Amino acid sequence: MLALFPLIILYAGTVALFALTRENASGIAVYWGYFVPVIGLISLVTAWGNAYVRGDSRLFYLAKQIIIWGALAWVLTILHKMGVDSALGGQKAAVTLIMMTALVALLVGLYLDTKMVVYGAFLGFCGYLLADPGHSAILVKIGEPFKVVDPANKPVTMVIAVAIVAFLVAAFFLLSTRGSAASKRSS
Repeated sequence: MLALFPLIILYAGTVALFALTRENASGIAVYWGYFVPVIGLISLVTAWGNAYVRGDSRLFYLAKQIIIWGALAWVLTILHKMGVDSALGGQKAAVTLIMMTALVALLVGLYLDTKMVVYGAFLGFCGYLLADPGHSAILVKIGEPFKVVDPANKPVTMVIAVAIVAFLVAAFFLLSTRGSAASKRSS
């Protein structure tokens, strides 16, 4: 259960920030900015076993993670210093930050950690709903299997449902990696 705690933080934090961003809370981009290093740290810690299972150098793995997440932090710092967040406004700056983080999470997932692909796709889905709330027809298709009445008008409920499914898929990848590491150690 302890292995799943970082994923719980990841998905619960994203859902909470999504709800706050949707309510157009002032200064919400700052909170997303504080959450990006948390995402990077969780990515680093929870995928440590992947390097062991694949037989990769852990130092090389650590360097890749630091370079990728450090580059995102560097770009976000430059954009903040240029005043992009204040020029765009709170919600637009938050959506920009979300989409950039989703892209980085997808890239990390493709190259280093499969469960981050799932999280990156989930984060991109959240960013899409925030960027284009008028076109939430996708929620109708997603709401059908969950039996949600009028899902287009319940984006937070739908994000919670998608977060649960994404969490379960990511947990499967995490636990399968831990199982592979345990079998490698025993042999």
